[in-house]
Amino acid sequence: MQAHLMRAAEVKRAIEWIMNNLDGHYAADSVAAAIAVGSAAAEAAQGNDSQDGSLFPFPTQKSSTKMQSSQGKTNDPGTASSMSRSFRADVLRENAEAVFAACDAAHGRWAKLLGVRALLHPKLRLQEFLSIYNITQEFISATEKVGGRVGYSIRGTLQSQAKAFVDLQHEMRMTKIKAVLDQETWVEVDVPDEFQSIITSVLSSETLVSAELDASQADIIASHPSASTDGSVVPVNETLAAQEQLVRKASVEKLNNVQGKLHPLSQTAESNKTDVVTSSAQGNNKNSKDRGKVASQKLFHEGVGYHMVNCGLIMVKMLSEYIDMNNYLPALSSEVVHRVVEILKFFNTRTCQLVLGAGAMQVSGLKSITSKHLALASQVISFTYSIIPEIRQVLFLKVPETRKALLVSEIDRVAQDYKVHRDEIHTKLVQIMRERLFVHLRGLPQIVEGWNRPEDADPQPSQFARSLTKEVGYLQRVLSRTLHESDVKAIFRQVVVIFHSQISEAFSRLEISTPQAKDRLHRDVAQILGCIRSLPSDNNSSGESSTPNWGQLDEFLAQKFGAEAD
Repeated sequence: MQAHLMRAAEVKRAIEWIMNNLDGHYAADSVAAAIAVGSAAAEAAQGNDSQDGSLFPFPTQKSSTKMQSSQGKTNDPGTASSMSRSFRADVLRENAEAVFAACDAAHGRWAKLLGVRALLHPKLRLQEFLSIYNITQEFISATEKVGGRVGYSIRGTLQSQAKAFVDLQHEMRMTKIKAVLDQETWVEVDVPDEFQSIITSVLSSETLVSAELDASQADIIASHPSASTDGSVVPVNETLAAQEQLVRKASVEKLNNVQGKLHPLSQTAESNKTDVVTSSAQGNNKNSKDRGKVASQKLFHEGVGYHMVNCGLIMVKMLSEYIDMNNYLPALSSEVVHRVVEILKFFNTRTCQLVLGAGAMQVSGLKSITSKHLALASQVISFTYSIIPEIRQVLFLKVPETRKALLVSEIDRVAQDYKVHRDEIHTKLVQIMRERLFVHLRGLPQIVEGWNRPEDADPQPSQFARSLTKEVGYLQRVLSRTLHESDVKAIFRQVVVIFHSQISEAFSRLEISTPQAKDRLHRDVAQILGCIRSLPSDNNSSGESSTPNWGQLDEFLAQKFGAEAD
């Protein structure tokens, strides 16, 4: 097929050369002879596609003979010139149509080959699909250069198959992430180096700057196409083809450099096995020394570490694969962004259902949703929220300007949903501590009855104070080990306010009738205040700024006991 197209292009050049060097009716003989030679060459190419030969020697000799014989003949100059221009235009037009028809036929044959494999191509791995996609793009560019027109039909076929590939890959990932989430036990896992490399390489500032420069160069080429030398449409097509080839080459080289540092990012079916990271979680107590060389306890982004669970790491891997598709298939960038928005929405919604909605107790077999589960969910959501701006920046390098406004609003809405989800998890942690406080307060009147008995001489704080401070201390340890310091302070700032208001109100309603009961109350207040002041809160806005977490319970102590409060 390529040999036929090369012969057609050579015949076209031969005829154009003839028409630019001959005048009048003598061109007809030369054109007919050139077409005959071109036909014979095409037939010979069927038997031996490797034969090469220029058609120019024939028209050169023929034209010289005709030009010599024309010296002795005279014609009407005006009529001959008019006939020459008309004949030249007709021949060139028919010549261009014939070559384009050959290219169009080649496009049709190639499109049939693609059509036969239409059901198979979407199931390929990214690199396998790209081998077909790129060679087809090169074929289209070459034939458009020869034929002088855009092959809309074959481009549509290729675009359709590329979209089918993206759709099926997205469908597979949606099914995958749903299964991973439903199996998630919300246990912290170590972070293999592969995932840290993904974040460092794909979402690093250096990569983003390099990608922006590549996009700027492509924009310059698009806005300054090559000037035509002969008025034909071929240079425009050559410019378009060169632009596409530059974008593809830049993406391939950049991502190949990334893949040189990573395990292959595009092996979706095999590399996203659910048990890959799960096995790491189950083996936390085995071979810790060996694993420590290739894994970390946190996934770092912009200098901030995040504790991760299995589904969070799988999500990182999938997002990197969407970025691969976006970079390798820039014509479908808008479609890829839509799919990324969809999977981010699903991940956020399903995580909320499983953790905040306690759905994991049904699908994963958890006995309860603990503060540790909530803290890990907060970390995963916070991490995803933190990388959304970089993901948007990477993806939008390929998105047409006309589509950016709508897509920006969609992805910003998703980011806001993640922020709200994170805040709801923190509110839930505060609510857990409030509920535990109310449980302990309900038993306080019975404890106070024992204080008023003469035989009560226990020097220790009451069971109420000891149990309450123990639970608060446990929550503090869990959250401090998992959440960021700023989040821990924000949570305990609310806990401190609740403790001050609710406990001081409950103590003020107690009936204290004996000195030993008053002593017991003093010990409980001191025990609880000691716990409150040790909490990592920045609530120093009340009058006593020198006292950490000062509040209503401090005021109650001063009013009730005066100088004894010290």
